[in-house]
Amino acid sequence: MPFLGQDWRSPGWRWVKTEDGWKRCEPFSPALEDGNNQLNDISHTVIITGDDENEEVYNTEDCEFAAKKRKKNHFRNNTDSQCFYREKWIYVHKESTRERHGYCTLGEAFNRLDFSSAIQDIRRFNYVVKLLQLIAKSQLTSLSGAAQKNYFNILDKIVQKVMEDQYNPRLIKDLLQDLSSTLCILIRGVGKSVLVGNINIWICRLETILLWQQQLKNLQMNKQVNNGLTLSDLPLHMLNNILYRFSDGWDIITLGQVTPTLYMLSEDRQLWKKLCQYHFAEKQFCRHLIPSEKGHIDWKLMYFALQKYYPIKEQYGDTLHFCRHCSILFWKDTGHPCTASDPNTCLMPVSPQHFIDLFKF
Repeated sequence: MPFLGQDWRSPGWRWVKTEDGWKRCEPFSPALEDGNNQLNDISHTVIITGDDENEEVYNTEDCEFAAKKRKKNHFRNNTDSQCFYREKWIYVHKESTRERHGYCTLGEAFNRLDFSSAIQDIRRFNYVVKLLQLIAKSQLTSLSGAAQKNYFNILDKIVQKVMEDQYNPRLIKDLLQDLSSTLCILIRGVGKSVLVGNINIWICRLETILLWQQQLKNLQMNKQVNNGLTLSDLPLHMLNNILYRFSDGWDIITLGQVTPTLYMLSEDRQLWKKLCQYHFAEKQFCRHLIPSEKGHIDWKLMYFALQKYYPIKEQYGDTLHFCRHCSILFWKDTGHPCTASDPNTCLMPVSPQHFIDLFKF
């Protein structure tokens, strides 16, 4: 009793009647071979017997297309599987043309740009994490089912990398917090209508996020034993230069907790003034002047106050690039098939927010 759908190209499912009821016949399926020995004797045909005892014979070759399709769906449903592409770039097109049908989606770009390898590069790690955080805040429902699987697989690799290397756990904690908040709102609210997949899958994913958060909370930094030169052995002017290289106020505070000398240097008013001037315009911090007890401006408090109202400048060791001539998004070191006479003049670095904006129609 084959089931024929509305699509004329579909050969339909093939079923076999057993003592336990009807079972779907999948050629070369280990489950059926172990469960029903009678199927092992059928090599070229599958015999289906109906209630009226009329026999219908179907060639196994007719089932080949359906078997390949089921095998393909099996790999798609595997949560550990990911999409891999030879080219690490994607053509960004927002409308249909004669050469290209449809348009490029955020999920397609997310799958094509190989973020799994990018998180292994310390120059790109913060960039990918920030991009995942922006997607978690507002674009999670824009991803396709395959892209959402890829998203959580990459997130799993990021958490494992942080657990092993203890690299920037604060950034990952912020990402997981935003992601869990978004999922709670979607699951409790309109989750069934906007989330791709069964709602129980998303509940399991939320539980996994809570587990990751607990693991990061219990993370213990490994104490490194080094008998050579340490940070404390450097002269004051070199330590001061290191602090001036930081663009994040929380990094300065964290480093200041290492030694009393670093704490003294991290409280320097001039250091926080330079940080405010780097991230914010003069008319912005003029609106939020915070004087100290001595009548001077408290630049440290100013920085964290301004951070609540205005976005800070983002710095990354490496970013995605967009070619204005070819409309291709790519990692700079992997390159792309550019047809411009001077490709370097057409390149434009793409921030995480710009990446999201490229796929808003």
